[in-house]
Amino acid sequence: MVQLRYRYRIYPTPGQQNRLAQAFGCARVVFNDCLRARQVAHESGVKLSDTDVQKLVVTEAKKTPQRVWLGDVASVVLVQVCQDARRAYRNWFDSMSGKRKGRKIGAPRFRSRKDTRQSIRLTRNGFSVRSNRKLYVAKVGELTVAWSRELPAVPSSVTVIKDSAGRYFASFVVETNDEALPPIADEVGIDLGLSSFAVLSDGRVIGAPKFLRRAERKLRKAQQDLSRKQKGSSNRAKARLRVAKAHARVADSRRDWAHKESTTIVRENQAVFVEDLCVTGLARTRLAKSVHDAGWSQFVGMLEYKAERYGRVFGKVDRFFPSSQLCSACRVQDGPKPLSIREWTCTACGAVHDRDLNAAKNIHAAGRAEWLNACGGAVSLSA
Repeated sequence: MVQLRYRYRIYPTPGQQNRLAQAFGCARVVFNDCLRARQVAHESGVKLSDTDVQKLVVTEAKKTPQRVWLGDVASVVLVQVCQDARRAYRNWFDSMSGKRKGRKIGAPRFRSRKDTRQSIRLTRNGFSVRSNRKLYVAKVGELTVAWSRELPAVPSSVTVIKDSAGRYFASFVVETNDEALPPIADEVGIDLGLSSFAVLSDGRVIGAPKFLRRAERKLRKAQQDLSRKQKGSSNRAKARLRVAKAHARVADSRRDWAHKESTTIVRENQAVFVEDLCVTGLARTRLAKSVHDAGWSQFVGMLEYKAERYGRVFGKVDRFFPSSQLCSACRVQDGPKPLSIREWTCTACGAVHDRDLNAAKNIHAAGRAEWLNACGGAVSLSA
């Protein structure tokens, strides 16, 4: 059983937009009140349970003149905000103690009313999909949904989102139990790059779409127009929206392309191996803009969850593995080479290698050896 998110565009009426704005604002206030209550309790040495915090910032707050307007939105929204604040603190504590994997995360921060992205989350008792195919949200009404595809199961929760470009989305969480794809013999190693997005060990080359580079002129004009507007004016708000929409088109195009390419690779190969690149480190170099434009992390993440969903094998090769230094024919390490060298000849066996194709073959060999070793077989890199 796999949990997936299905996101759809929704089109609220002006009245529904006002009610959603009210819900967004109330959710922000309750989230900040939760953080403040926990901070005050910690400073004073008082222990507050999750129930105590919820009672303080929702139940008791509704009875005060300063927070009486919290009763105008669905209570399920406020309860879920309290859960979000609790989870944010729990993630922070787990990160400091080492229970949470990955990079260290900081303490939860207060939400600002100037945030361009806003959202609320509702569980099953706060929403439903009606027979007329509209999404009912408590105290908001029936929202028109652009059903680009059918939901595979009954959703357990929904997040209503307003993004920086002013668009509204409904993001459903559903549990699916997809059947694995029929097994095939093909396997592939992938070497990610910038001049070409990826080179596969079977010789296929995926060109770099460079969505940001192609849209740079339009983005530059929109940003220049924004910089000339007076701060706080209506014209500046309109210009900011135009910049956000231009960036949203770039992000949407990149995401759509990555979905199509990753789906093709997972369908056509039983096992997929990639290099565990340090994108954060590469983003601090002079290649930062190109690295961000490539969207490697997004692409690799799609490969990983799709492989799990469809019963394929996915593996990452250690980032310190010398994929560009090894000869894929004789396995001799020929030393480091600058990025300007795109083709080289092995000094041991005389094989002529394309740098990226050779790296993809080495990634495939290393990933396959690690996979088979994990399955109980004694397999070396040279096998």
